[in-house]
Amino acid sequence: MEKPIFPKEINLEDSAIVILWDDGHRSPYPYRFLRLRCPCASCVDEMTGNPRLDPDTIPEDVKAVDHMPVGNYATQFLWSDAHYTGLYTFRYLRSICTCIQCNAARAEAGGPPV
Repeated sequence: MEKPIFPKEINLEDSAIVILWDDGHRSPYPYRFLRLRCPCASCVDEMTGNPRLDPDTIPEDVKAVDHMPVGNYATQFLWSDAHYTGLYTFRYLRSICTCIQCNAARAEAGGPPV
């Protein structure tokens, strides 16, 4: 079984959300990148998993203005476009890490970068 990884810190910085994980990894997530990947039922069809969110409806300058933990498995962001229903699980966030190391590992495994 895979050992769970938890965030030590979640920081809302000038241009990105930066998560420092308990294993020492640092994951930067540009704001709009993460907002466009909201996993809530309004943004993703629950039955098919297909995106429902039109990227053109999300402002280029969208930012997270706050966040709060959800149990021991996720975090929820309040976005500047007033969206707040997405629960971003820690596993999901780690899987879409945008750092150079994670993108290189995905490419080596034959997957696309995020």
